[in-house]
Amino acid sequence: MTTADTDTVQETVEVERKYDVDESLSLPPLQDLPGVLSVDQPVEHQLEATYFDTEDLTLAAHRITLRRRTGGEDEGWHLKLPAGMDARRELREPLGKDREKVPLPLLRLVRAHVRDRPLAAIARLRTRRVVHRLRGADGILAEVADDQVEATALPQADGPEGPASGSVSRWREWEIELADGRPDLLDAAEELFRAAGAEPSAHASKLARALGRQLPPPEPSTPAAQRKETAADVVMAYLRAQATALKEQDPLVRQDAPDAIHQMRVATRRLRSSLATHRRLFDADRTAALREELKLLAGLLGEARDAEVMHERLGRMVGEEPPDLVLGPVARRLDVDLATAYKSAHDKVLKALEQKRYFRLLDSLDEFIADPPLAGEAHGPATKVIAKSVRRDLKRVRRAVKEAKRARGTEAADPTLHEARKTAKRLRYACEAAAPVGGKRALKLEDSAHRIQQVLGDHQDSFVARQLLRKAGVEAFGQHENGFSYGRLHALEEARAARSEKKFWRRWKDFPAKSW
Repeated sequence: MTTADTDTVQETVEVERKYDVDESLSLPPLQDLPGVLSVDQPVEHQLEATYFDTEDLTLAAHRITLRRRTGGEDEGWHLKLPAGMDARRELREPLGKDREKVPLPLLRLVRAHVRDRPLAAIARLRTRRVVHRLRGADGILAEVADDQVEATALPQADGPEGPASGSVSRWREWEIELADGRPDLLDAAEELFRAAGAEPSAHASKLARALGRQLPPPEPSTPAAQRKETAADVVMAYLRAQATALKEQDPLVRQDAPDAIHQMRVATRRLRSSLATHRRLFDADRTAALREELKLLAGLLGEARDAEVMHERLGRMVGEEPPDLVLGPVARRLDVDLATAYKSAHDKVLKALEQKRYFRLLDSLDEFIADPPLAGEAHGPATKVIAKSVRRDLKRVRRAVKEAKRARGTEAADPTLHEARKTAKRLRYACEAAAPVGGKRALKLEDSAHRIQQVLGDHQDSFVARQLLRKAGVEAFGQHENGFSYGRLHALEEARAARSEKKFWRRWKDFPAKSW
């Protein structure tokens, strides 16, 4: 189906509870709730909503609802995403002229789940809603809605266990949604409603009730890995967690939320690193192909993240300089250049997240998680097999540091230290995955790897910053600006890199010689 592009998306957090109610029940006296000083006269609305999903109800399986609703004070397109107990993020777009055209800003936020599959109407609901606003000393505390619902299942929601095409179901429910009230108002309302004969709803949403048995089961939570399990059990638990994290960050990256690029990059790298560390557990061809696609995604995310880090780093350095040592528009030039670099890199990420290649990566990742191509040592005891993998990664770190030691004082020093950093990061992720079987010893080695990764990360950031400062200085000179400050910042970064290198070698002396 086609989509409409708009930048008018609005976001709120909806905190509410629902109750199943018999037709004969009357609302209890709402003014008895704590903090409620008065209850507005009831207002009636006639609501009509059409819900959209993929043919296999992917959104419903993730407890996500996407609908177009007319009537009421908030008519429009609504996307609701889980946000914890009693809460959901609600994003809204205007109705638009086309009833079947999902606004692109909302569609993008569910791409990690629907990918390039079409969305179609799966249910239509008509609701007679009577709203009671509860007022306190500082405004509206909450709204209580008394809903009479008529739901029609559409053909896309049919199935051997689902409702028949065009079947209609009817029910009544009460709903209390917080406005400016405190969360304990929900508890008080629940006590009052239950005393009146209502019961907490057996369904998470109206759509879930309309779909009935056709509603897909939720994705099972990943149980904590145990020492007595196989190597594959432990590694797959880690991979599942990272795949989930990647998909959770997808909509946040599209919204350019703080730290989202970084977190999505970390999840991508953890996946790729674990597949490398434990490559003997899986089919080599499928693992190699998946790692290659993850590498491409991590690279695109890395460009945006590096620009983000450099923007913050160099902006802070200029801000800390004495004013008389900042000659020319240094802060403005760096700010504009690095903001532009970040926007360009972020735009590349957004473009990649809309391409079939990314969707197929997610498909491959789902297939790998659901049916891992186990091989070799996969069915061996986790305690032995995973410890062996960690030891191999530890040896990689020691070899990389040995190369860095040989290169000290030469042009190869920076690249070899960067390689040592990458091997330390891989060891760190290996120890994270191994924690269920390695316990405190694995966590101790993970901490040691993290510590040297951090100090070498600062060294690498300094290396990148110097390249940017040199480039900015040359461009400033070409514009007849004073290049003094760029040279000074470059020298400060050289000194910082030298300190980081010394700190690394001191820490390396205490680095564990073996794992466990």
